[in-house]
Amino acid sequence: MSAGSNGHMLAATLPSVEAELNYLKPGQGRPVSYTFEPPPGTPWVTGELEARRVTIRDGRPLVALNELTLDRSGFTQISHRSVVADFSHDGTIRDIYYREAEALLRDVTGAEKIVVFDHTLRDSAQGSRRTAELREPVRRVHNDQTTVSAPRRVHAHLPPEEAEERLKHRWAIVNLWRPLATVERLPLALCDARSIAPADLAPSDLVYPDRVGETCSFTWNPEHRWYWFPRLRPDEALLLKVFDSREDVAHWSAHTAFEDPTGAREAPARRSIELRALVFWPAGK
Repeated sequence: MSAGSNGHMLAATLPSVEAELNYLKPGQGRPVSYTFEPPPGTPWVTGELEARRVTIRDGRPLVALNELTLDRSGFTQISHRSVVADFSHDGTIRDIYYREAEALLRDVTGAEKIVVFDHTLRDSAQGSRRTAELREPVRRVHNDQTTVSAPRRVHAHLPPEEAEERLKHRWAIVNLWRPLATVERLPLALCDARSIAPADLAPSDLVYPDRVGETCSFTWNPEHRWYWFPRLRPDEALLLKVFDSREDVAHWSAHTAFEDPTGAREAPARRSIELRALVFWPAGK
């Protein structure tokens, strides 16, 4: 019996929770989100959300079966202890953690070049959308890139000639998501790319002070299969594929923070760091 068959049969028996996830309500037009204080009278985010109750299954057993992988589901969980113990210094993150992440992603993906282009620290107690240095967890179903915005990242972070050449071959954008303390509140839920239909996607504007980017919101689909990794530790991490130029593998996925109904209300705040990287494979891969 194949690993895929085992995974399909096992999924229904996995430990799970029932929780509400915030989807974009259909018929909302094109949502807009601001990364900075918007003009007076302009909302931070447009697009009405609707809460949908879904089953979220423990993904650890399926990772062990090689069923939840970057190319199959669009995400996976790995064991990895960072050499960085204190993430409070931006210089340490950029000088040490970025280099460490590049080596890790190269090893996991088999890519020949990794370019880490930014990171976000989040804290559910202290973070805010008003502070770029420390954000709050995102509690709506989304993906960070689209087919429009992803190539822009390549052009933004590579010399023009190299960008044009790299875009001719396989490339991707992968997020490395790591908790800074064991996650007891607001864990990350991840949607299996194989359960997402094109009609579920809703491109959305992400407004920066100097430009307008594009992310993706999602409308509800009862076929969506959701997973989480209970009590994820700092010596563990999640890899999330937010774009892949190949369409015969997981092209992208979706994710969101959610209220774990089994978590204690007095549990510590969720603290995490995510960094985003361009991943380039050699020609023919």
